[in-house]
Amino acid sequence: MKLGEKQKLTVVKKVEFGIYLAEFPDDETRVLLPAKQVPEDTQIGDELEVFLYKDSKDRLIATLRSPYVSLGETAALKVLEVGQIGAFLDWGLEKDLFLPYKEMTRKVESGDVVLVTLYIDKSRRLCASMKNLYDLLKKSSPYQKNERVSGRIYEFSENFGTFVAVDDKYSAMIPSFEDCSSYKIGDVIEADITNVKPDGKLDLTLRKKAYLQMDADAEKILKVLDGYGGMLPFNDKASPEVIKREMQMSKNAFKRAVGRLYKERKIEIMANNIKKI
Repeated sequence: MKLGEKQKLTVVKKVEFGIYLAEFPDDETRVLLPAKQVPEDTQIGDELEVFLYKDSKDRLIATLRSPYVSLGETAALKVLEVGQIGAFLDWGLEKDLFLPYKEMTRKVESGDVVLVTLYIDKSRRLCASMKNLYDLLKKSSPYQKNERVSGRIYEFSENFGTFVAVDDKYSAMIPSFEDCSSYKIGDVIEADITNVKPDGKLDLTLRKKAYLQMDADAEKILKVLDGYGGMLPFNDKASPEVIKREMQMSKNAFKRAVGRLYKERKIEIMANNIKKI
């Protein structure tokens, strides 16, 4: 029998408080399906598709319900309560799903909705984890380049960018040069698809169309200039790494905005600096 998965089992015994199921009629390993879930006219020998989990007394039990997440899957679940050693999530079954603190990528609060997967811990109990979701997300989305999509942030990486689950199930990423510092894990964002990779993963952007984004970038540069006392200690020839660190934008976007400000006579480009006029 497979804990944490849906499977077809055979009815081998009927009792007052439910029915017992097994993989084979003569199998001594059996699991209870409580009476309140047993379909009418169920007979010994019938096959039922059930999900196996453990009840509040740590006993293996069957249910006809479909949980929001099974082993090998991801789902966005609501945090019901936060305790001393973890949180409890609603996953559509009688017993709440436990999310240990060690499996959180950020501290959660009641009411939060976070993307998780299901795993079996060392005590053979089903638990939730906010980690290691990347390889579980699907790579075959129905979306194309330039379409606008909704996705949930599930991980931040300084090297790669912000990882997003589009529709809570498709693999996507916002590049690292885009500023996502105002967001947190679990936030849902609207973004445009800039590329569909050969393996099906999506590249996203939060930035507006170029002509609109240029205005916002130019305004941001002016604000940063004010923070530096009117003199930026680098110009548009600076390395992409410096521009990303100081401006949270790509070098190309920086150069376009600097060009706009120069033409409008709002800045002066010097050998190693940019000066606000």
